[in-house]
Amino acid sequence: MRQGTAQNFIAGVALCLVALSGCKAAPERQPSALSQAMPTVPLVIQQGDRGVSSSSFTVEIALTPAQQERGLMFRKSVPDKGGMLFPMDPPRTASFWMKNTLIPLDIIFIRTDGTIAMIAEQTTPHSLAPISAGIPVAAVLELRGGRSRELGLAVDDRVSWGACTARPVSTRPTTTTPDNFCPAP
Repeated sequence: MRQGTAQNFIAGVALCLVALSGCKAAPERQPSALSQAMPTVPLVIQQGDRGVSSSSFTVEIALTPAQQERGLMFRKSVPDKGGMLFPMDPPRTASFWMKNTLIPLDIIFIRTDGTIAMIAEQTTPHSLAPISAGIPVAAVLELRGGRSRELGLAVDDRVSWGACTARPVSTRPTTTTPDNFCPAP
């Protein structure tokens, strides 16, 4: 009887192993950077007091709370002429962190008059330390880490985006919206 119990036990274990061998662990969900396509807008930064030179970009615009929460997390690169814009409507004191962000970024805080309030350069990937200008801003722009220094961007340079970058000025919208920001000259 004892030998039969041992054989039954071994047969039961073998049956369980066979049944489990067909089971797979749930695949780990790796977030896709392209899982939620975001619209893009032209963005121009006028450099210096008179806007003598400028830098142009085509940036993704994070309009929804979900898009703003995700930002550039899990991205492996940002194009030189790309980035992501986070409009703040209404303006507010914004605080960013680098959780799940794989690459360094330059985080640019834009005042309500369109001028740059602060540039946090080469932020540390995966850091949970808050990054903020400490004042209400109209938007925050994220560029590839080191890009603002390469272009010579500085505090008080002027930023506009969307249809507000159009030339001639007479074709620009007369009101500002999250996807069209026209600071007064």
